[in-house]
Amino acid sequence: MASKNFSFNTEPHVATVNGTELRFEPEVMGDEFMDAFGSLRDAQMAAQGIDLEDLSTLDPKKLRGAARGLRGFLAQLMLQEDAQRFMALEVVKDGVVLSTHQDESEAEQAAGQADGARVKWAMPMPDRILVQLMEWVTELYGGGADARPTGSSGGSAKASQRAGRGGPARSRSKG
Repeated sequence: MASKNFSFNTEPHVATVNGTELRFEPEVMGDEFMDAFGSLRDAQMAAQGIDLEDLSTLDPKKLRGAARGLRGFLAQLMLQEDAQRFMALEVVKDGVVLSTHQDESEAEQAAGQADGARVKWAMPMPDRILVQLMEWVTELYGGGADARPTGSSGGSAKASQRAGRGGPARSRSKG
């Protein structure tokens, strides 16, 4: 008779970004992960129509909404203390933090009351790092953490070139 033991992770997963530790839940049950992933998908759907090739049509609110959706997805999987720090918005004027908020509309309202103030993330992070964190937690909670090695793989295929980023364009004319 075959036997196999299974156990839950009990220690938080830790991602260190520029020396700052972000602690993620040791285990996330299927519904919790799917709910978090659903909120990310909803934010991405709201951001559809963003054309980075034509910046004249760029809607900053849509772009911010997509970034906030990605942060929200990650925060739902973090320990509460770290999630609050990660999602905090600061109202800043002349380099001075006037207030800190968890709610975007409250932060915008506070910034509107102080001439020249703006809202920014208390923990700024490049989009590429947010995407890497998303991929990492998806692997952790999606079941691939033990099946795939961490770090880069020499056997991986190179990424495809993005459209419009190659060498000089050549046109063929028929004479």
